[in-house]
Amino acid sequence: MFEVTVEQTFAAAHALRNYKGGCENVHGHNFRVQVVLAGERLDAAGLLVDFIDVKNLMGQVLARLDHQFLNEIPPFDVTNPSAENIAEYFCTQMSSGLENTAVPVRIREVKVWETDIQSATYRP
Repeated sequence: MFEVTVEQTFAAAHALRNYKGGCENVHGHNFRVQVVLAGERLDAAGLLVDFIDVKNLMGQVLARLDHQFLNEIPPFDVTNPSAENIAEYFCTQMSSGLENTAVPVRIREVKVWETDIQSATYRP
């Protein structure tokens, strides 16, 4: 099994629904997102997937969220914009962009940090 990991960051604000405490109020984070891709074999160049392709795909998802109030962006206008749900969103959005890779690759996990010491992980 081979794995490739790419991290990127974005800044956004959110307010947690159905939460009692400070995070129910609008507040912001410099989020860090890590995507781990996995596959059984490498392509002719000896790559599971090109880092640049993964960064570009992540960038497309990040562009929708960066410097936004997440509670106003679908699906977070309905779904609570928790780190857990943001991780699942990245997995879902990026999976469709991985359908035409040279070798079969899947997302093994997505981790989202709200701070340097707090993160949530989604594994499909």
